[in-house]
Amino acid sequence: MTIRALAMPWALSGERTYCLPGSLIVTLALGEAPETIPSLYDVRRGHARPATALDGGAIDRIVRHFAGDATLVARVHSAAASWRHPGQRHRGFDAAEQICGLARTFLICVAPGTPIGALSQALAQLPSVSATSPNYVAVTPFDAAAPLLDDAGSDAAWAPRAMIRAPEALAYEPGDAATLIGLIDSGVALDHPEVAGRLRTGFDTVHLESDAVAPGIKLLGEHHRYDTNPTDRFVGHGMGCAGIIGGLGLRMPPGLAGEAQIIPLRALAAAQLPNRPNPVGLGAIADLDTAVKLAVDLGAKVINMSFGTEDSALSPSSPKPHADVVRYALDRGCILVAASGNNGAETRYWPAAHEGVIAVGAVDADRRAASFSTRGDHVALCAPGERVLSAGLAGYQFVTGTSFASPFVAAAAALLVSRAARRAVPIDGVLVHALLVESAQPFAAGPASGCGAGILDAAAALAALDAMIDRSRAADPPQTEDG
Repeated sequence: MTIRALAMPWALSGERTYCLPGSLIVTLALGEAPETIPSLYDVRRGHARPATALDGGAIDRIVRHFAGDATLVARVHSAAASWRHPGQRHRGFDAAEQICGLARTFLICVAPGTPIGALSQALAQLPSVSATSPNYVAVTPFDAAAPLLDDAGSDAAWAPRAMIRAPEALAYEPGDAATLIGLIDSGVALDHPEVAGRLRTGFDTVHLESDAVAPGIKLLGEHHRYDTNPTDRFVGHGMGCAGIIGGLGLRMPPGLAGEAQIIPLRALAAAQLPNRPNPVGLGAIADLDTAVKLAVDLGAKVINMSFGTEDSALSPSSPKPHADVVRYALDRGCILVAASGNNGAETRYWPAAHEGVIAVGAVDADRRAASFSTRGDHVALCAPGERVLSAGLAGYQFVTGTSFASPFVAAAAALLVSRAARRAVPIDGVLVHALLVESAQPFAAGPASGCGAGILDAAAALAALDAMIDRSRAADPPQTEDG
């Protein structure tokens, strides 16, 4: 979802995606990034002080022209090799982190009232700047219906799992606790019985000061501390996704990922928006990207991203959000799954539309593409996304939206990873994408334009993987006693 109803005098004229009034993101060209600027993690944990300048040259002169001298700078990301070294997490970036741009990406914080849009546009003209944009804000859930509490024991509650043949899939492959799924969302209820034993130690990357959002937005609960406590007390969006992936099946169908483990990363703060009765998750691009990189560095093989920024609402000069961190995750062998969006139109949301990401739409109970599901040629397939029973912050909830179709596909991807590991076969995102698409079931009314290959069939995808492995091994030459 994109916030469009709030005035942003600091943004460019015509900007339709909400961005924070006091910060922007700048990625420098390869070889241009100074090595001494600390990471956000160290700054926000008190291990280092932010820098007051970036390059000592043209960038700083332009920033001072627009913002004066009250400027603070830090690296958005930490080096994977330096997490054990407080105050030194800006050192030791490897070649992949450099090439993908993560080692060269900085958050510049400026005084309130600074014309962020104009400043970003001016910096983009410098040859030393690879990309620059306002610090956009993603909001979730998208515009689909709010969750409803209902009878968790009803037959209808189990129908979405039957549609995708989840029981057959879990009987075929129970999952593997060594398979880690990164859940980038609003956090979870750590003590919910449905996820007992299924959660690894997670992280909270939310850092939004109360005065860093526009009037009319009220931040709820904790929203400015980096720590290892990804607890959500207000939204429930991440908890809905967690139940679909890893629920134990106490009072709801079991999670489709089976024994796989979830790394919960809270990157969306709880917020109350004007004229919205229910709290939403609100996350700055810098905090979301930090969470995705951290999930990769913690060993997640699959990452679920049920958030997005609409392409048509971005400034034409802005880079596509999450591009660098998506590239980094793919280079590290991660399988990325994202919700396509909930505006019912043919358009693109980022990160779902990035090449290499498995974009997921939603179907209703009648196996037809949901009216709210965002369409496009980038959508790979669909999964149930209307009145899906899952865990809530307290008890259970029925949830609607592509946000909740995406974790079905992420969980199916995790089952494929577990099955491949059981049979000693490497697997990557390209193969997972192909298996899910080729095994998809047809829509009830025939092909649905812009909704991908069909509906997820988890059991068929597993069978297709095994058939592929069997064919490959049948082609191997026979072994003799001498080897």
